[in-house]
Amino acid sequence: MDIHGRIRDVLAETVREELGPGHHDLSEEHFIRALQRRGIVDDVMRELSFVQELPNREHASTPKPSTHFVDKEPTEMKKTNIDPTRRYLYLQVLGGKAFLEHLQEPEPLPGQVCSTFTLYLHFRNQRFRSKPVPCACDPDLREGFLLEVHRDSLGDGSKMADATTMLSISDRVHMVLIKTDTSSETVLVSSHFLDWRSVLSSPSGKTSLAAELLGVGSESKVPVGVLNIQLQLYPQLTETLTQDIINTQQALERQKTAEKERLFLVYAKQWWREFLQIRPSHNTKLVKIFAQDENGVNRPVCSYVRALRAGRLLDSPRQAARFVSLLAQERAPVIGGGPRQEQWCTLLAFLCRNKGDCEDHANLLCGLLLGFGLDAYVCVGTKAKGVPHTWVMTTGTDGTITFWESLTGHRYIHQPINPDDPPLVPQPKPSYPYRTIGCLFNDKAFLANCQPSDAVELCVFDLRDQSRWKAMSEEAVRSVCAPGSTTSLPPFPPLCAPIVDAASSSNALELEMRYLVSEHRKDLGLATVWDDHLSYLLSPALSAYELERSTGVSCGNEEFQDAVRRAVPDGHTFKGFPIHFLHRNARRAFATCLRSPFCDEIVCCRGDHVRIAVRVRVFSYPESACAVWVMFACKYRSVL
Repeated sequence: MDIHGRIRDVLAETVREELGPGHHDLSEEHFIRALQRRGIVDDVMRELSFVQELPNREHASTPKPSTHFVDKEPTEMKKTNIDPTRRYLYLQVLGGKAFLEHLQEPEPLPGQVCSTFTLYLHFRNQRFRSKPVPCACDPDLREGFLLEVHRDSLGDGSKMADATTMLSISDRVHMVLIKTDTSSETVLVSSHFLDWRSVLSSPSGKTSLAAELLGVGSESKVPVGVLNIQLQLYPQLTETLTQDIINTQQALERQKTAEKERLFLVYAKQWWREFLQIRPSHNTKLVKIFAQDENGVNRPVCSYVRALRAGRLLDSPRQAARFVSLLAQERAPVIGGGPRQEQWCTLLAFLCRNKGDCEDHANLLCGLLLGFGLDAYVCVGTKAKGVPHTWVMTTGTDGTITFWESLTGHRYIHQPINPDDPPLVPQPKPSYPYRTIGCLFNDKAFLANCQPSDAVELCVFDLRDQSRWKAMSEEAVRSVCAPGSTTSLPPFPPLCAPIVDAASSSNALELEMRYLVSEHRKDLGLATVWDDHLSYLLSPALSAYELERSTGVSCGNEEFQDAVRRAVPDGHTFKGFPIHFLHRNARRAFATCLRSPFCDEIVCCRGDHVRIAVRVRVFSYPESACAVWVMFACKYRSVL
C-alpha cells in the first residue's frame, strides 16, 4: 500500500480546502479526521504489527536484536503542525545505488549487528537524521524530510514564499552520509550540497534527480554512490519559473562569488608580501590564511568560525569547553606514509561524525565562546617538538589572556616573560603546552604575529599594537566570510539536544560491566559477591568528578568519604578506581580498565569477605556527546 502517496494527496487536498476565505491554522485533528474519512487510518492499522515493550529497562534482560541491525538510538517521530501559510519542500530519499565499496558486503543474517549508513540533513536552521540502514551496494535509504522554506528578513517571516522569493534563497541542503561500523566507530563517507531550486520550474511542483555523492579528503573527486531524490513543494506553486531563469540566477551567484573570492585572493597575496617585508624570517611562521575542507575546497580560515548560541543546551563558557572536549579527536586518514594530512571540516560533518582534528575542535569552541560574549580567537602554532596545533584564546577587558585547550577543556592563564628583565627577577613558569604561535583569527579578524620571536611565552597579546600583530582588513575578511557574503559558504547548523537517555544508558552499561567483571573473575576461579549499597555510594564521587571537569570547581568529596567510611567495617580495606571514557562500548571500556594495574588489582581482588562494587554514570551533552564515568571498588577484610 502506498501510504506516502495517499497521505500526500489528503494533505494537499486539506491544505487547499483550508486556504479558502477565512482559513485558520491546521491542527493534527484536521488531518486525522480527513484521513479517517477516507479510510486510510483503518488501512494502516490493519497493516501494522505491534511489539510489546518491556516495562522496566533496569531489570530487563538484554532484548533480542532485531533483524539486520540494532538502532540503539531510534529516531523519535515528532508531531508537526503544518502552517498552511508557509511553503514547504518535501525531500524524499528513494534509495541509494552504486555504493561499490560495499559490492561484496554479505547479506546480514537476522539478529546480526552490521555496519550502517545514516543520512543527516541541514537546511536553514532545520536538522534531520534518517534511520540507520545496513551498508550495501544499493542501501535501502528511504526517508522523507519536510523542510520549511521562508525568508529571514523582518516582516517576511509570516508570508508564504512565492517562486521569485524562493529563487533568491541560495541556501543549499547540506547532506552528510555517515557510516557506523560494528564497534560504533563513525566514518565520514560524503558531504554533499544539494541545490533544490530545480523544483521551481516543475509545473507539477515535483521533480526527481540523482545526486552523485563524492568522497572526502584525498578521495574528494571519487564518486562513492548515488542517492535517488524526489523534491516536491507544498502547497503547489501557482506560477512556475522557466529553467532558463533558474540557470541564469545560479550562474550570476557563481559569478559574484568567484569575483569576491578572486579579489580576496589578490588582497591576501599583497598582504602576505607586506608581511614578509617586515622580516624575511616570517616565511617560516605558521600563518594560515586558507584551509581545505572535507570536499577539498580551499576557504579562508575565518569562514570556519561563526558566533554560535547554544540556546538552553549549554549554560556557560566552561560547560561549552567541556562539551567540545567530549568530541573525540581523530586525524584525517592518510593512504600510505608521509606527513599528516590536514583537513578542516564543515561544522555539520564534524558534529555528525562526533569526532575531528584539533582544528575542528578549536573552531567550534571559539564559535561557542563568541556566542557567550567573549573576545575569542583560534590560535595556530605548535606544541612540543614542533607539532602543529590549534587552540583558543580569549582576551579579558582587564587584559587577561586565557588559553583554552579544546581537546581537554583545560584553561591556562598566560603571563609573558620579559627577556629584558635582570637575571635575578623571578619569571613565571608557563603551565601551557604551547611553544610557538604564528597567527590568530575569528569570524571577523585575522592577525599574524610579527614579533621578533614567535615563542608563546615571550609574546605580548596586545592585538591593537600594529608593531606586534599585523591585521588583515576587516572589510576584506567580511567580504568572503560574513554570513550570506558568498553562496559557496556552508551554512552553520544549530546544536541538537542530546537523544541519549542518561539514566537508562548508565543502567545498561553498569549491567554489562557487572557481567564482564563476573565472567573475568570466573575465568580466574574467583566467585563474585556484589555490594549494591557500596555501588550506590560511588555515585556522588562520579558526579563530583564531572562537575569539576565542567566548572573547574571541586565539591562533595567530604560527604563521599564519610559515607564510604560508614559502609566499610573496622578491619576492612576499601579500594576504588575511577576512569573516564568518551564512548559507551562496555567491552572496549573494560579492556582499557584492565590495562591499569590499580583496576586489575580491584577486579581480581582475592581475600576474606571480598565484596565488589561498580558504578557507571553517563552524562549527556548536545549532539549526543557523552562523558562516561566508571568506578570500580572493593572492600575486604585485612589479614596481617
